[in-house]
Amino acid sequence: MITRALPIRWKVSIFLLLITTINYIDRLTFSILAPVINEEFGFSNTDYGNLSAAFLFAYAFGQLFGGKLIDILGTKRALTLAVALWSIAGILHAFGQGFRSFFLFRVLLGIGEAANFPAANKAIAEWFPANERSLAVGIVTAGPGLGSILAPPVVAALVVTLNWQWAFIITGLIGFVWLWFWHRYYYAPEDHPDLPESEHAIALEEASTDDQPPKSWIEFLFYRETWGLIISRFFADGAFYFLIFWLPLYLSTERGMDIRSIGMFAWIPFVAADLGSLAGGWTGKKLIDLGLSLNAARKVVIWIGALLALAIFPAANTESIGMFIFLVCIGLFGIQFKSSNMFALPADMFAAKEVATIWGIFGAAGSLGGALFQTQVGILIDTFSYHPVFAAVACMHIVSALAVMIFIPKVERLGSRINKHSTMKQS
Repeated sequence: MITRALPIRWKVSIFLLLITTINYIDRLTFSILAPVINEEFGFSNTDYGNLSAAFLFAYAFGQLFGGKLIDILGTKRALTLAVALWSIAGILHAFGQGFRSFFLFRVLLGIGEAANFPAANKAIAEWFPANERSLAVGIVTAGPGLGSILAPPVVAALVVTLNWQWAFIITGLIGFVWLWFWHRYYYAPEDHPDLPESEHAIALEEASTDDQPPKSWIEFLFYRETWGLIISRFFADGAFYFLIFWLPLYLSTERGMDIRSIGMFAWIPFVAADLGSLAGGWTGKKLIDLGLSLNAARKVVIWIGALLALAIFPAANTESIGMFIFLVCIGLFGIQFKSSNMFALPADMFAAKEVATIWGIFGAAGSLGGALFQTQVGILIDTFSYHPVFAAVACMHIVSALAVMIFIPKVERLGSRINKHSTMKQS
């Protein structure tokens, strides 16, 4: 069995890191292959933007309505079904014949992948105390960066040695390998056969922090803080999705790179993204350990990250590919530094039994914002250039941080405050 050196809850975070990494490898395979697929099928930037948006609209739908289902089914069963669905959808891309078939496969992938973050954050809420959550979330949110690091060289190598169809098939099969280990080793805290008493006490404490009955989906919308989550995520995700979906195509069309060169360079900014996730999670935990309130710690980290994201603004204007990569690295570091604490907010404010539902709303808002932005990115590039897009991306995290400040006056467990001052009706 996995080594006993780590507490079981930290092994859970590693499990979730691995599946989040696989999640991003599967969704990025299409992005890395975009130069090849666009050429073979004659897709324009607008077509590609619409295919990216199709994934995100489906992802938003899946998160919005899947979150409640995850709370009902539990993390283990829900994530098992989701990984199986998205792995099959990823493999189906190998049989794409044109815009309609790729559109369908992107939609299926989006619905399946939508469960990952709500389920992962539900698990974190069940397993981790408040002072450790930002680090646990930081570990999990390193998955997008790690997947983005691994995907370019792996997918490029598969294309060069085999073809683009086999790239989809092989990356799609990875999820089934993870599923075997997940089914074999993962348990909810209350069901774990080897859980030490100390960790069992933590899990019981988290489960007992709110004895209110679970709220309906619509009740969450009466919380002022829910709207802070919705608006902050709506603006934040468009920026990140632009970088993961469009960076390979940008390097091809604007910087003249072939698929091998993309494989050599496209992963570098996501090393910075992973460092940002881990640094942000560690910083949030450290600030709390040093005596800062949960509210202050979360907001300090969120603002530092938002300001660092401004480095993306001049990236498209630089002639040097080295300087371009450096500026995008700084920006992605900031984005993920911020995300490690922003993504912890649902678990900070809502009970563990509700986290997947609220995270579904939170994530759906981000995916909807990302999808709407993707539809405009292709049009902007075809009509103008990448420059206005990079300018917008740089500013979106400032708007996101402002939403947290305005709508979430204090980060704390909300409990039964739906009829008190935190409601939109009485704020």
